[in-house]
Amino acid sequence: MKNIIRNIRENYKLVLGVLIAGLFLGWLFFHPSKDEKAGENQIESHEGNDHSADQATIWTCSMHPQIKQDKPGQCPICAMDLIPLNTMQSAGDEVDPNEIVLSESASKLADIQTMKVSKGTPQKTVYLQGKVQADERNIAELTARFGGRIEKLFVNFTGQNVRQGEKLATLYSPDLITAQRELLEAVSFKESRPSFYTSVRAKLLLWDLSDDQIAAIEEKGEPLLYFDVLSPISGTVMKRHVALGDYVKEGSALFQVTDLKKVWVMFDAYESDLPWIKIGDHVGLSIPSIPGKEYEGKVAYIDPYIDAKTRIAKVRIELSNSGLTLKPEMFANGVLHSNIAESSDRLLIPKSSILWTGKRAVVYVKVAERESPSFLYREITLGPEAGNFYVVADGLMEGEIIAVNGVFKIDAAAQLEGKPSMMNPGGGRVSQGHDHGSMGAGEASGEVDHSEHQAGEADKSVVKVSTVFKEQLQKVYDSYILMTEAFVATNAEQVSIHAYKVKSGLQKVDMALLQGEAHMEWMRQLGKLNETIDQIASSRLISDQRLVYAEFNNTFYKSLKSFGLDRGTTYYQYCPMANGDVGAYWFSNKKDIENPYFGDEMLKCGETKETLEF
Repeated sequence: MKNIIRNIRENYKLVLGVLIAGLFLGWLFFHPSKDEKAGENQIESHEGNDHSADQATIWTCSMHPQIKQDKPGQCPICAMDLIPLNTMQSAGDEVDPNEIVLSESASKLADIQTMKVSKGTPQKTVYLQGKVQADERNIAELTARFGGRIEKLFVNFTGQNVRQGEKLATLYSPDLITAQRELLEAVSFKESRPSFYTSVRAKLLLWDLSDDQIAAIEEKGEPLLYFDVLSPISGTVMKRHVALGDYVKEGSALFQVTDLKKVWVMFDAYESDLPWIKIGDHVGLSIPSIPGKEYEGKVAYIDPYIDAKTRIAKVRIELSNSGLTLKPEMFANGVLHSNIAESSDRLLIPKSSILWTGKRAVVYVKVAERESPSFLYREITLGPEAGNFYVVADGLMEGEIIAVNGVFKIDAAAQLEGKPSMMNPGGGRVSQGHDHGSMGAGEASGEVDHSEHQAGEADKSVVKVSTVFKEQLQKVYDSYILMTEAFVATNAEQVSIHAYKVKSGLQKVDMALLQGEAHMEWMRQLGKLNETIDQIASSRLISDQRLVYAEFNNTFYKSLKSFGLDRGTTYYQYCPMANGDVGAYWFSNKKDIENPYFGDEMLKCGETKETLEF
């Protein structure tokens, strides 16, 4: 042992060298090379990159999907909070590529409301206008059965009431005297020649002589020189065709007597209302000239044809008129609450759920079993209008869920995403005023104020639109003028009637005739126009109607300024005292002021602010 230690001490340099050499060889064989380190670092780098890529999130706006950025924030268009893009997608392989997916926050902000399609009994309120008419079955026209002269006249004026059998006039007739002499001669041969007697007597009966008058002639044995014209019914003398001393020929008209204790009310029913009217329907009536009095009747008759010019059919109501308060030619208003004439159990959807292009009706059907609200474009076929609902003829099934509020916003999202929409049923992106989709994150996060741009669109001069569109808008305006005249007359019922006609005209405007920004502008205006005109039509108080009428005019002004009319000149007028001294506008065809907000109370209050010529 001592020797070993001694040798190490003597040869320590050699031992130290061997140790250093061993360490060097160990490092050389077991230490990784630079390439291996680089490879390891590269692998770690790739793994880190893959992980970060998995964690990267794209943020977008549920209402404006062209906005995309790599961090949360607010949409520069609508100021909504951005949401992760993956929440806009629905999981699963069965997702329809045409689905419009909204986040919960976007759905709430857009006020999206849905309902389940169900069957019900379609009901509609039909407003009718007409006149009181005499019952044609109770009209008696008296004519001269033989020639003669009016010797006496017991009816001194038209409108005189008479009873059945009452004398109307006395005639002197040579022909009648001759016929009476034939009768007296035939009486003497009554036993031997009964047929001759019978024929002569029948002749007098045909001349309106009664059995009592003929018996009196036979008993007296001399002909009567004068003949009394008797009223065949009790009623009112509506026409008097003769005067004292007139000569009349056989067949000449003498009097017309009408029994007015039963009258007809003849209403005008438009072609579109006929499916809702059937025999036996109850009708509530009012006569403007008899305020406070309500009548009820049933539909007794519907004309089998429609007038080619007016496109209306006559509907008849029969009323008792024992007090003779109802007079022919009085105006009458009727309200008929009816189920559809053809059937009673049909699919019904509210009007607010329908996007109407004039040719196509579109709804958005909610997709079941989706985490986020999802909708699909669907074209349907509509049946008759039923108040605030439409009957569905084809395209929907009972139990399906559709959007009934916020439908325009869903459709706008579909257009922005290039999916099937009302104006683009085939899909494909529509052109935008600004391409926000191409903005970088920094640009997208900047604030963009569109309010001035949108407001300016409505103030532009008339945009170029087709003549057909202007003609359709002209019909809306014509109905609007009638509604305004009803406001001037302070007639709430007539306002409602004409408001429904304005609503009908708006539904018939074909927005497919508009393109690009013009189409979007009309969509914005149409929603407000429909909302306000519905409130006017459904209200029964003139004060409530006038408040909403002011709102309608504000939007309608933008429509006329943007799109124009087919013809004519209209005056945009203003009353500073209307609407609770806030002031309100209206349109008129007359330059002279006729205030629809006050009527006769302040008929001339106001001024013309602008004249629009088309």
